[in-house]
Amino acid sequence: MEHKDAAAYAVGADDPLVREFAHLPEPEYTEASVSRLIDGVIREGLTRGDLAVLTVADPGTDEFIGSLVLFNVDTEAAEVGFWVRPDHRGRGAAHASLSLASTLIQRSGLTRLTARTVPENLGAQRVLERAGFTRGARARSMAPSGEEVLLLHYSREIRPSAPLP
Repeated sequence: MEHKDAAAYAVGADDPLVREFAHLPEPEYTEASVSRLIDGVIREGLTRGDLAVLTVADPGTDEFIGSLVLFNVDTEAAEVGFWVRPDHRGRGAAHASLSLASTLIQRSGLTRLTARTVPENLGAQRVLERAGFTRGARARSMAPSGEEVLLLHYSREIRPSAPLP
């Protein structure tokens, strides 16, 4: 994510469905707060290799249309979270983003990609299952927001490949 994406991220994160289903870590975002995250937490996570907050961009215009986050990274797996702006939903952006995330995980030498969503988020469930994720247990878990909620757990096994050069 770049600073040019900060304002669009803040607007997208304020969408009612993103607020309801994404369980984002911050209660609200502004262009300035997203810029601080880019320079701080996001940069630090990329440097450590355990957090990547990525822009989902329109392939024709490079315009910010959503977010893909890789977190809870360990030696075998990473968790993925995603959201797409309302005016770009249903066009395949989330599926394409999950496909790219799977490739990145594979090239990084990890063997599993996980995801969680609330039972009410039928759209995310469809996207995850279409992207090859298998539904697992329903369990109360801590969401990125810090709230304990009932979540459906998903995973996708990734065939190992050579790590990125």
